[in-house]
Formats: sequence, structure tokens, C-alpha cells
Amino acid sequence: NQFRRRIDEAIRYFDDTGECLFCRTLEDELATGERVIFESKDFVACIPFAALSPFHIWIFPRRHSSSFDDITDAEITVLADTLKTVLAQLYYGLNDPDYNYSIRSIPTAEQGTKYFHWYIAIIPRVTKQAGFELGSGMFINTALPEESAEFLRSIVIPSDCNF
Repeated sequence: NQFRRRIDEAIRYFDDTGECLFCRTLEDELATGERVIFESKDFVACIPFAALSPFHIWIFPRRHSSSFDDITDAEITVLADTLKTVLAQLYYGLNDPDYNYSIRSIPTAEQGTKYFHWYIAIIPRVTKQAGFELGSGMFINTALPEESAEFLRSIVIPSDCNF
């Protein structure tokens, strides 16, 4: 399971460094800004360095939190606005693509851990998996994340956007 592997990687990183891998990733993304597509008071949306597919997006809370269950009412409102903006960027920039999204959160029983940081993953379906991907379980991304991020940042969302 891909998510279980992600948790195991986070635990290994934390054991080696004493830091949350995702907090470090967020810090690095904000430092360069190259892959950041949107920032709000409480959230940052970026295209990960090793994105699985073109325009794959992660939305991180700025505050370290291992579980989505920890989100405050105020943060929910900001997250809704963040999601609206990011999804509008996809809608207008990529002609309303199909997409999948998931909330990657630690199980409630492990809530409060220092090694994991919940986030939302959005994967627009702009390419098709072929024989190599299906046979090997490895992904080929033909787009540079920095260029994808630059493109999404350039999208002008109409003021009458109602979704």
C-alpha cells in the first residue's frame, strides 16, 4: 500500500533526523517557491518534487498536525477557500479535468504523532497509464513540476467563478 509506505518513510526520516518529513518538505517548498501554486493563511498548495503525474498537487496545513481530525473550524473555512482556488486553477487551466483527491491522515489511534503531517493529494487525470506503469507499478511523469506550478500560478480565475 502506497500510503503505508509513505508512513514508514516518515517514521524512518523522523528516527534519523528528529524532524517531520512533511514539515521539512513544506519548509523546502516555501524556501524556493518554485513548486508552490497557492498560499493561504493556514495552507500551502504545491506540486511535489517527485510528482507521480503532471499537475499532482499536495495541500499541507502550515501547522504541524498528524490527523485531519485536529483541524479547527477556522482552518476548515480557509481550507475550503484554498480547495476552491486550487480546483479553479485546474478547471480553467486544464479544461475541467477529471481528478481524484484524498486526505492523507494518520489513523485516529496514532493521532498526535510528531513524524506525520496530514495533507490532501489531488491527482488530475490528464495522462493515461500504459503498459510500463500497469506492469511495474512505477509512474512516468513527463512534466517538470516547476513548469506545471508556473502554469497553474499563471491561471486567471474569473471573478464570477461560482464553484
